Amino acid sequence: MAKTDIKIFSVLLAGGSGSRLWPISRELYPKQLVNLVGADSLIQNTIKRLSPVLDPSNIRVVCGEEHFFEIARHLEEIGVPSKGKIISEPCGRNTAPAILLAVLNILRMEKDAVILVFPSDHVISDADGFQEKLKTAIELAHKNYIVTFGIKPAYPETGYGYIEAAKKALNGSFHIKRFVEKPDEKTAQRYVDAGNFFWNSGMFAFKASVMLKEFRTFEPALLKAMQKIATEGASVPLKKYQALPDVSIDYAIMEKTKKGVVLPADFGWSDIGSWKSLYDFLPKDVCNNVIEGDVIPRNTKNCFIRGNNRLIVTNDIENIVVVETPDTVFISDLEKSKNVKTIVRDLKKQGRKEYKAHTTVYRPWGTYTILEENKNTKIKRIVVYPGAKLSHQMHHHRSEHWIVVHGTAKIVNGDQTIFLEENQSTYVAKTSPHRLENPGKIPLHIIEVQIGNYLEEDDIVRYDDDFGRK
Repeated sequence: MAKTDIKIFSVLLAGGSGSRLWPISRELYPKQLVNLVGADSLIQNTIKRLSPVLDPSNIRVVCGEEHFFEIARHLEEIGVPSKGKIISEPCGRNTAPAILLAVLNILRMEKDAVILVFPSDHVISDADGFQEKLKTAIELAHKNYIVTFGIKPAYPETGYGYIEAAKKALNGSFHIKRFVEKPDEKTAQRYVDAGNFFWNSGMFAFKASVMLKEFRTFEPALLKAMQKIATEGASVPLKKYQALPDVSIDYAIMEKTKKGVVLPADFGWSDIGSWKSLYDFLPKDVCNNVIEGDVIPRNTKNCFIRGNNRLIVTNDIENIVVVETPDTVFISDLEKSKNVKTIVRDLKKQGRKEYKAHTTVYRPWGTYTILEENKNTKIKRIVVYPGAKLSHQMHHHRSEHWIVVHGTAKIVNGDQTIFLEENQSTYVAKTSPHRLENPGKIPLHIIEVQIGNYLEEDDIVRYDDDFGRK
C-alpha cells in the first residue's frame, strides 16, 4: 500500500426507502438495519468487513435524520463509538449530494484524505478477497484515480447497471468507456459474453481533493450550494437541502471525469435488491429452499420462506417467497418478487401504515411495540434503554395505565415523582404532565394501556424532546 501521511476514511451510504425487501424493511427501518445474513445487521456486517483494513474511528455514515439514533445504536453495539461519525440528511437527494456532504465534512478536519465509499446494505461472501481489492483501490486513489469497483457478472442480470471497460490502466484496473443503465436480458447476455462489462457496485475510492476538483469542474452549482450548507453547523437545513439536485454520483461525476477507472472484482457481492437476490446469496437445503423461522415445508422446492413469530406450513409449492412479520404476510412468485416496490408505493397511496413502520418502532430512548389497537384502546409494550427517558408530555383526550414487568421506572406524574418496581403500576390521568425514565442499568419493560377517544400523535403536548431539551 502506498505510504502517505494522509488518513483513509470510509463513508457508508445508509439512505433508502425500505421498499425493496418489504415487509421486513420499512421506510422507518430500511434493510441496512435488518439482520438478513447472520446475527448482525447489514450495516454492522459492512463495518466489520472494513475493519481489518480501515480504521473504524475514521468511519462516517450518511443517513436520513429519522434513522440517526438507530444507526448510532447499531454502531455502539459492535464497539464503534458513534459520536461524530454520523452525518444526517434532512431528505434524500441521491448519491452525489450525500458523497459531497461527507467529503466536505471530512475536509473540515483534514487537509486531504483518501475516501472509500460503500453502500451500507450490500453483502460480500469473500471478505479476504474484498479486503485485498480495498488495498489495490487505495493505491490507485493515491495516484489520483477515481476508482469504482466493477463486479464480474456471473449471469445476465437485468437489475444492475453495467460499466464497460476500455484500455488497461494500473494495478489491474481499466479506464472507463461508459456506464450503461439496466439492460434487457438479451443485451445483458451480450455484455456477459463480451467480457469487458462489469456490474456497477456503487463502491468508490478517491482522494477528497481529486473529487472536490471534479465537482468544481462538472457540478459547480451543487458544490457551491453544498459548501454553504456544510459551513452552517451540524444541523443541515431542510429547505436548502431540498433545493439541491437529485443526482447520482455516476451521472454527476463518473460519466464525465477522465480520472475514472474500474477495478474488476469477484468477491461474492450482492446488493440484496430483491427477495430473489437474497435467496440466491443464502445457502439452500436439500430441496433448494432457504428456510428461516418456525417453518414446516411439505413438498416444497426452490422457495424462500422467512417466519417471525407464527408457524408457517407450506404444501406442494415451488418458486415462491413467503415472508411473515407481526402485521403482514407477503407471498409472491420468486422471480417476480422485485415487484414489491410497486406494492409499497400503492400502500403509501392508500394511506396504509404498513409501508412505513413495523409494529415495533425504534426511538432514541428505546422501542415500543403495538400489541393491540382499536377505536378507544391501544396496548403497547415499551422498552426504555438504561439511563434513557421519554419526553415530558401531556394528553388532552386519553389516559394511560403503566405496569412495570421488568426493571425500575422513574415516573413524573403531575407534581409527583415515584419509583416503580416489577409488578407495580400507576395511572396517568388526562391533562396530567408526565415523563417515563429508566434510572437503572438494565432495560425497563412496561405495558402501557391507553384509553380515550383520540389515540393519535396529535393528542400529545410535548414540553421538551427525548433529551430533556425545552
